Amino acid sequence: MKKGISIWSFAEPDLKKCFELAKDAGFDGVELALAEDGAVTLTSTKEEILAIKEMAKEVGIELYSVASGLYWTYNYTSENEEKRQKAKEITKKQLEIASWLSCDTILVVPGAVNVAFEPQSEIVEYDVAYERALSALKELAPVAESLKVSIAIENVWNKFLLSPLEMRDFIDKINSPYVGSYFDVGNVLYCGYPQHWIKILGDRIKKVHFKDYRRNVGSLDGFVDLLAGDVDYIDVKKSLDNIGYDNWVTAEMLPPYAQYPETILYNTSNSMDKILGRK
Repeated sequence: MKKGISIWSFAEPDLKKCFELAKDAGFDGVELALAEDGAVTLTSTKEEILAIKEMAKEVGIELYSVASGLYWTYNYTSENEEKRQKAKEITKKQLEIASWLSCDTILVVPGAVNVAFEPQSEIVEYDVAYERALSALKELAPVAESLKVSIAIENVWNKFLLSPLEMRDFIDKINSPYVGSYFDVGNVLYCGYPQHWIKILGDRIKKVHFKDYRRNVGSLDGFVDLLAGDVDYIDVKKSLDNIGYDNWVTAEMLPPYAQYPETILYNTSNSMDKILGRK
């Protein structure tokens, strides 16, 4: 498996310095993110993106996936039709940018019944959310196929697709080799066991996020450094080996430490070496 780090794990705003820090900390690659502001946006041109690709190449860092936090504002399941359409346009731009970068995957939040960490967010009826998300991803799958970039659906705190069986069946209904799971080990811990999800999702897993979580906290404050929470990473590693997973694992550590924020990169890299059996 290759060892990656999310761009959200950096306090440093300069992208090249982020790449250099990642390289120095021992990571093989960086997962970029599409945002409204910053280096990678909805208005980024091909030339601008190719310059980022060349920058990473010069540093010796691979780019393999593009995430986005925009799906909390615009998603496929919203009651607002304009937001639903905007979410699909975001996905198309994300796929295009990923293809320019030669990344093979984008991370997508498939929608929400309600956002667990935003109590005032809209509540969408579960069956309605399901059909809207399914319809959107069936529409987007041919775009992904044409660009040879996979859409990977992340399990997040969205009160939606809450079990591995449901996630598996949802992906199978889309019926595209370019739509699968972006499995987040830490996100599932509050309501399940990651090793169960890994076994059931199997080769539907396109990419993996590493986080750690303490169940007894029960809120976002429960996310902690790798190996400081309740994730059984020995079992997680065995489960990934059992399904033959040999792709990227990406640490998503946020927010960075208030003091000496770069420290989280080195601590996380060392923990991932232990988990992955690197020396």
